[in-house]
Amino acid sequence: MLRSDFYYDLPEELIAQTPVEPRDSSRLMKIERSSGEITHDRFYNICSYLKKGDLLVMNDSKVFPARIYGTKRATGVPIEFLLLKHIELDKWEVMVRPGRRLKIGTIVDFSDELSAEILDVVEGGNRIVRFDCKGVFFDILDRIGQMPLPPYIKEKLKDRDRYNTVYCREEGSAAAPTAGLHFTDRVFEGLKEKGIDTAFVTLHVGLGTFRPVKEDNILDHKMHVEHYSIPQETADKIKECKANGGRVIAVGTTSCRTLESAANLPEFNGEIKAESADTGIFIYPGYEFKVIDGLITNFHLPESTLIMLVSAFLGRERTLAAYEEAIKERYRFFSFGDCMIIL
Repeated sequence: MLRSDFYYDLPEELIAQTPVEPRDSSRLMKIERSSGEITHDRFYNICSYLKKGDLLVMNDSKVFPARIYGTKRATGVPIEFLLLKHIELDKWEVMVRPGRRLKIGTIVDFSDELSAEILDVVEGGNRIVRFDCKGVFFDILDRIGQMPLPPYIKEKLKDRDRYNTVYCREEGSAAAPTAGLHFTDRVFEGLKEKGIDTAFVTLHVGLGTFRPVKEDNILDHKMHVEHYSIPQETADKIKECKANGGRVIAVGTTSCRTLESAANLPEFNGEIKAESADTGIFIYPGYEFKVIDGLITNFHLPESTLIMLVSAFLGRERTLAAYEEAIKERYRFFSFGDCMIIL
């Protein structure tokens, strides 16, 4: 398969720059997986497409203000860090700019409370750093950091909570699990009234999720690695849902990748277990889904691993046809955009 097989032409004005208000007023495209039939609606009506006994699995990871600005101690040169992955204790993997100025041993100061030392240079030019902080690390970030919006969003975010889901709780993501941004208390009340259950997994989203596929042959693409965890309660709910004939519906590609990663472990015997592990799973057409029966997801960048995952679930031609319909109907795309549900 070629990268170009997943290309579509998107008018720039359809890239959503700001979130809609209220959250659940975003548009919803419902797609029948077996036929490709499309229905247009609003997200606040999502319960209309779900049945009693269905289970929505959501990623409860929380985006933190991961972009911080400082200066090189020796020269005063401005430096930007984007925190990508917590390794251990005070050690992080970060994306830096400008990278050529940050050799091993360099000290960067961000405030009177926070500085960092460059420990190593890793693949792609990222750095491993050790932070020195006077106080609680995440409290300091909350004061001096900025939310790491994707580069295609040019508008300034007025309310940083809008780049998090209403159910986020596990701090650690450098990007939002955007399919969950549409949920509101009103939607959750509707789910509960109809007997539709919810469960949570955690996958801390790194910017590698959005890294473009550069190889012409997509099989040559190397996926990033992310950490996930599945609690016992979620494993139990999935087992019960399957036993009762319900559908397991992943809210977002990160929830999908978490569940399918667990299903691809050697010890998988047909039941999801509670566990924590790293995953670099790459899902593209031809993949046989073992857990999910439905998917809620936003509209993704051309030639990205995310549109490849959707194409694996829906079919490439039907996915591109749905995207063409979304463009025709002037849907909003990407992180703050509209979404689809495939059932």
